[in-house]
Amino acid sequence: MNDDPVRRRREQAARLASLARRAGWSLFGLAVVAFVFGLIVGLTGVVVVLVVGSLALGSAFLLPAIIVGFGVSAAERDDPGRSDRPMEPWR
Repeated sequence: MNDDPVRRRREQAARLASLARRAGWSLFGLAVVAFVFGLIVGLTGVVVVLVVGSLALGSAFLLPAIIVGFGVSAAERDDPGRSDRPMEPWR
């Protein structure tokens, strides 16, 4: 078990980013399903609001989740405390 508070915080950020990515892509999927439903049945105001709202909310979840996910990956890659890679001599 790792007791490093930085690693625990990083793991928490990675979990939250993963959850937000899953929610964002699910909302994009809902937007696609609602749009196809609207094309078949008719594009009513409710369907349009559902599609636009799902796209906007999905984007609001995905943007920070992707940025945080890349940040966590970069931090893990550059962490000098990792023992699975040799230290670069210039650092």
